[in-house]
Amino acid sequence: MESQFQFDFLVFIGRFQPFHDGHLAVLKEGLNRSQNVIVLCGSAHQPRSTRNPWIFQERQFMIRSCLTETESGRVHIAPLMDCQYNDEAWVRNVQKTVQGLVTAHFNQPHRPARVGLIGHQKDHSSYYLKLFPQWGSVSVINQNGINATDIRNTLLREDPPGGYPDLPKGIASYLAEFRDNEDFKNLQKEHSFIETYKSGWKEAPYPPTFVTVDALVIQSGHILLVERKARPGRGLMALPGGFIDGHETLENACLRELREETRLKVPEPVLRGSIKDRAVFDDPHRSARGRTITHAFYFELEPRAELPKVKGGDDAASAFWLPLADLDPGKLFEDHYFIIQKMTGF
Repeated sequence: MESQFQFDFLVFIGRFQPFHDGHLAVLKEGLNRSQNVIVLCGSAHQPRSTRNPWIFQERQFMIRSCLTETESGRVHIAPLMDCQYNDEAWVRNVQKTVQGLVTAHFNQPHRPARVGLIGHQKDHSSYYLKLFPQWGSVSVINQNGINATDIRNTLLREDPPGGYPDLPKGIASYLAEFRDNEDFKNLQKEHSFIETYKSGWKEAPYPPTFVTVDALVIQSGHILLVERKARPGRGLMALPGGFIDGHETLENACLRELREETRLKVPEPVLRGSIKDRAVFDDPHRSARGRTITHAFYFELEPRAELPKVKGGDDAASAFWLPLADLDPGKLFEDHYFIIQKMTGF
């Protein structure tokens, strides 16, 4: 019997921070066109931030709260981790996740599943719609120009006096409750800090671009990290690093920051001789403080039975060696997990 649907599976990819009326319109259109809709929640397994306030489980709850029981049975939601600086790895993750869900939910062995992408060409961030030529596609018009960034900024600044426009009713109620918990209050403080930070540059003729350095130090299967003492990202793990001074070279700035934040007891000539690689990381969204380009230096120290002693200083509450196997992207500041992933190749 011929299916009434154009597709067996439509794939809807987004961050859904938060899930709003525009997202719901796309999802409903997907259910009109396809037997199943696969929703991939991007930026999963990351710490809360002003750009990504809600974890995967919360976004999944928001999405299902907008669906009937029958609709919910046709929607399959999965987390999707970012792969900054490696589009090929991200595409592979999408393909594998979709393949797994199709295998689990498609029961017509006599023909291949008809798979497509659904979304709208919002801006440069929607380029992913061109990365899957093997699938069909459905383009949906952006509903009323709804923008999740504007919604987040409004929520983080104040309790909207007019309620929660552009949000489904169930989600508006959920977010009103979310405002009362400590996670949200911390995000509000983070947002306020960032807005104050940016206000110091509002008179600049052009938006400023900042230059920073980060030190990625590896020894005997361990990586040297710090705990951030100040906002943004207070309490998160991070690579030792910071802003370059006007009189410094990049390498000298990296060595200075490494010393100041970790008190690493390794002679400078040894550190310079241990630089294995250096790379630039320039994702436009890598820092909430503004356009920040970092130069990362990869130090590979000779294996030793005992790791050098370290101690937090300057902007670091503490410094410590962490086994590489214990790295958790959900506890690392900004894009530092992806820097480590790119430079070490794991």
